[in-house]
Amino acid sequence: MLIYLLRRILISVPVLLGMTLIIFVMADAMPGDAVGAMISPNSPASDELIAMRRGQLGLDQPLLVQYGTWLGQLLQGKLGFSFITGAAVSDMLLTRLSATLLLMGSSLLFSVVVGILLGVVSALKRYTWIDYALTIFGFVGLSIPVFFFALLLIFVFGLTLAWLPTSGMGVPGEPATLPSTLRHLTLPALSLGLLRITIFMRYTRTSVLEVIHSDFVRTARAKGVPASKVIVKHVLRNALMPVVTIIGLSLPLLVSGAVVIEAIFQWPGTGLLFLTAVNQRDAPVIMGFVLLSAVVVLLSNLLTDVAYSWVDPRIRYN
Repeated sequence: MLIYLLRRILISVPVLLGMTLIIFVMADAMPGDAVGAMISPNSPASDELIAMRRGQLGLDQPLLVQYGTWLGQLLQGKLGFSFITGAAVSDMLLTRLSATLLLMGSSLLFSVVVGILLGVVSALKRYTWIDYALTIFGFVGLSIPVFFFALLLIFVFGLTLAWLPTSGMGVPGEPATLPSTLRHLTLPALSLGLLRITIFMRYTRTSVLEVIHSDFVRTARAKGVPASKVIVKHVLRNALMPVVTIIGLSLPLLVSGAVVIEAIFQWPGTGLLFLTAVNQRDAPVIMGFVLLSAVVVLLSNLLTDVAYSWVDPRIRYN
């Protein structure tokens, strides 16, 4: 297993470099640059001042030279400095990373637990009104864009009922408390996680239906094993393989979804920082976020492979 993981990590290095090069070219292709974003339309700067500032930031260098400079900083363990604020990109990302991890982790945990539970119920109650209702719920969930669902939750629970806050991570001017953080987390986490429930539910239902009529399940029931133990130990354990795959594949989707959700709810995470950097043409921050997202995607694939061996002991990597 260790040799396999090391080999996968080594293979991921050129993939990461290729992704950063592509994003660097795309960021350079955006109209304008960081210096232009700094200039206010009400107080235009002279051409000499603009040229001097571009030289200070290295924006007057060829694109490959700029990429080589950024790559050299990366090899030293640095992600560069923001063109706008001058702060270290690594510090900016680390400051906001906890908020993003809280949002993604809570939404993923909620969607996995509830989705698997509803999938098992739907399979055990196949062709009943419960199964039909959950199937309709699944189709509706797959059809609604995440941003529309977020706006719907804001309208219902934030504006109409006024039960939950609709922006931020806490009340401005008040110290952060666990109840306040949970109240502000509820709507963003539901928006990001509720639609994932339908995916986990449909895959769990299909997998359980494939396993529940297997010979080993009938043998366990014939031996008098309690029904709950048969479902948990025999059926669910063997039905989790495709679900584990979907969980691993959903992590990159959570990263992209978190960008949209953080913008809608003004959640102070890395996604909101990324959108601000795009508007300001802040290339170092954009590159730092993309690199972080790429690492998350590659790690999710590795964790999925490790989870395979835990779910099915017959799987061995070498």
